[in-house]
Amino acid sequence: MSVADNYFDKLYKASQDPWSFRERWYEQRKRNLTLAALTRSHYGSIFEPGCATGELSAKLAERCSQLLCSDTSAIALELAQKRLANKSNVRFVQTRLPEQWPPGRFDLIVISELAYYLDSEDLATLIAKARGALAEGGSLLACHWRWPIEDCPLTGDQVHQALHEQLQLPRLLRHEDSDLLLELWSTDPTSVGQREGLTPRNDEGQSS
Repeated sequence: MSVADNYFDKLYKASQDPWSFRERWYEQRKRNLTLAALTRSHYGSIFEPGCATGELSAKLAERCSQLLCSDTSAIALELAQKRLANKSNVRFVQTRLPEQWPPGRFDLIVISELAYYLDSEDLATLIAKARGALAEGGSLLACHWRWPIEDCPLTGDQVHQALHEQLQLPRLLRHEDSDLLLELWSTDPTSVGQREGLTPRNDEGQSS
């Protein structure tokens, strides 16, 4: 069974920063890795489900024209709204995923430290909805803690295996260390070097 909403409400009632997003180097490093993994300097639209207190959101807002942030916890959303009060390109919506997936299509979807709170059935639904919400040329980035988490139905490794198998998209990047997995899939397999004319594009290679 997926983790219930009150699990997160209890955490935020006990602390406004239950995972120490600002203090821990793990969290700072993870955000840096996430931003460095993106293959575009700017996106038209980004969706970040499970935005928590908005620490990563603040960085993503600088990389896009429109950012949609969602979280199941009203407390988390209120904290994120305060954190990003000066960002005019950000919208917030409270959602219980996967059933309340928002409408629209996105150039980038960022699923960070979220999917292991879902059971296998809900994860499969989430993946299907995320795949259907990618715009042409869109990408999905996922990053998850690899160590077991009490009360979570899945591990980070299980989440990423399911993502790779069910998205059925080219994987452009995979970073793996003892603590985390970070992967990027895209409907467009063109690399940064190919996009900037430094190496032959995929379509050029196929036609030769």
